[in-house]
Amino acid sequence: MRQKRIGLATLALVALGAGAGAGGARGQEPRDTFRLKELVVTATRVPTPRSALPLATSVVTGQELRERGLRTVAEAVRSLPGVAVVAPGSDGGVTSLFLRGGNSGYVKVLVDGVAVNNPGGSYDFANLSTEDVERIEVVRGPGSVLYGSDAVTGVIQIFTRRGAGPLRASAGLSGGRGERVSGPGAGAAGAYGLSDWNADASGGGPRASWSLGGSRFNSGGLYPINNRYLNTTLAGRLELRPDRRSDAALTLRRTGGDFHYPTDGAGNPVDLNTATRTDAWAVGLDAGRRFGRLEARVLLGDGRADRADLDPQDTPADTSGVFASEGHTLDTRRSADAHLDWHAGGAAVVTVGATLEREQESRQSWYQSSFGDGRDSADVARSTRGFYAQAFAAPAPALSLTGGARLEDNSRFGRFTTWRAGAAWRLLPGTRLRLAAGTAFKEPTFYENFATGFVRGNPSLRPERSSSWETGLEQTLAGGRASVQATWFDQRFRDLVQYTAQPPRPDQPNYLNLGAARASGLELSAGLALGAAVRLDAGYTWLRTRVTQEGAGGDPSFAAGKRLLRRPTHSATLTAAWHAGAAASLSTTLAWTGSRDDLDFSDPNAYPAPRVVLPAHARLDLAGERRLLAARAGRPGLAATLRLENALDRKYRDIANFPARGRVVVVGARMGVGG
Repeated sequence: MRQKRIGLATLALVALGAGAGAGGARGQEPRDTFRLKELVVTATRVPTPRSALPLATSVVTGQELRERGLRTVAEAVRSLPGVAVVAPGSDGGVTSLFLRGGNSGYVKVLVDGVAVNNPGGSYDFANLSTEDVERIEVVRGPGSVLYGSDAVTGVIQIFTRRGAGPLRASAGLSGGRGERVSGPGAGAAGAYGLSDWNADASGGGPRASWSLGGSRFNSGGLYPINNRYLNTTLAGRLELRPDRRSDAALTLRRTGGDFHYPTDGAGNPVDLNTATRTDAWAVGLDAGRRFGRLEARVLLGDGRADRADLDPQDTPADTSGVFASEGHTLDTRRSADAHLDWHAGGAAVVTVGATLEREQESRQSWYQSSFGDGRDSADVARSTRGFYAQAFAAPAPALSLTGGARLEDNSRFGRFTTWRAGAAWRLLPGTRLRLAAGTAFKEPTFYENFATGFVRGNPSLRPERSSSWETGLEQTLAGGRASVQATWFDQRFRDLVQYTAQPPRPDQPNYLNLGAARASGLELSAGLALGAAVRLDAGYTWLRTRVTQEGAGGDPSFAAGKRLLRRPTHSATLTAAWHAGAAASLSTTLAWTGSRDDLDFSDPNAYPAPRVVLPAHARLDLAGERRLLAARAGRPGLAATLRLENALDRKYRDIANFPARGRVVVVGARMGVGG
């Protein structure tokens, strides 16, 4: 029966592309495209042609998100060079992203310029959907000069869709099923259901524009007990242009996640009612005015995440050990950035700016246990002032130069400086050489700074820091229809914060700046456009990571000479996309992930947990859309959609003892009006 179902689903996917007709549910939407000449904002904070950037930069457009049926930002960037995404399998499980071998807290995540990382750099990508997203920019390499802490190995920025033209609106509904986990403790194999609805609208004129979108995703869960997941997202943008020299944009993105999980740290489904609930907001106000060659801009941001971890008593008989607990954490990052851009002539731009940021964390928790009850609370904060300058120049038509520096003044670790420099040189028509180098840093987490009780934090911790360099070569062929890029990078991380259970003296903290590591590698990518309808994209990353100084020792996750956990040495992707205008589209992505190291916590008597090697695996995803009715005056357009995740039902693990999702089949419909 399973083979029959996959056969029918595949035939249906092919049928989506059959025939050609005109006008679909999205037929009125302009096609989002990205080429080397398109302007990129994240790398320099001013619109800059991608061909002039010294750092490797990738863009995922809104059109690509829709054609590939990508529901989350993690899925959208997973296939990019240098990116490794790690998730436990169940929808809603904590999802980490490793860029160029750095730690998961080494990537600055921005939503319309507003930082959404937790203080100390961590970010859970599980709940971040692609609803109302116009594009995603991924800049690889150090970004602390412009963005301060956390931007060690790169910056990911999500841009909310801009409204334009007459009113456009669309709504979609889809449902599907996947195979549940079977085996010891997991129950019998079966299927779980999932559903997804979303709606968006936009419009605008020369003075004002707006967009608004919302979505709700519901999954029954990979495990037969206590594994449901609910995600809700609301996003919007209001933009005003009172005159030709002034503009302002107010953006908002709210994400809520309700995740129930039965598993313990070893992946055993043992708990009937544990859950995590997250409510996150990112609100930004970006305003600017131009005075001849001078432009002044101000960005006010408020990013916050409210998280509750719930584990009530299973039954009245559950009275051994810690049998009930509850914890609440509220992290906030409020910031203000003001900068001046002087357009000195030609392509030259000089930027001078200052930032103010205040981070705060409030924690409350309690537990019930057979040896007594306990409560804990904390309310900690720190503030930062930053001053930065950057210059971009093109002294010759074939050469562009970039350089910048930043002074950070933090209320906890004092002053810290970073720098970055780079050049892009067009050697020949269609051939470009890139060179870049710089430094970056990540501040400690609040827990590392201020933990109390059995674990003692260290208020005197220094920031973790890095130094890196990269060189790249890009070549366009066949009149711009094909391109090849190669980038070599080398990064060194030091002053890494390490935990030690036995500090040198009993009165000393458990967290110290002790560790060091190195990550280097090669990123290759290629693209080919076969006419106007077919595009092929391929990527490969070779990554070498090594612990060069293990610090306190004894931690198997950070042992000298070993590679860093969960970063594959080899990874590759191949994506093929076909579209017939607005009538139909097909997309398929084959992703191969090489072996990587992890820790195995399945044996409670094994301490420390032993290292294991997770085997390589390949995953095939397919998506398609077929127009059924063309939108006309007084009648909405209608399209059918189909998505296959892990179409070949490969069994693999991103994390030891946590199986990834098997084959998932999702079918749906979408209606659209306006244009």
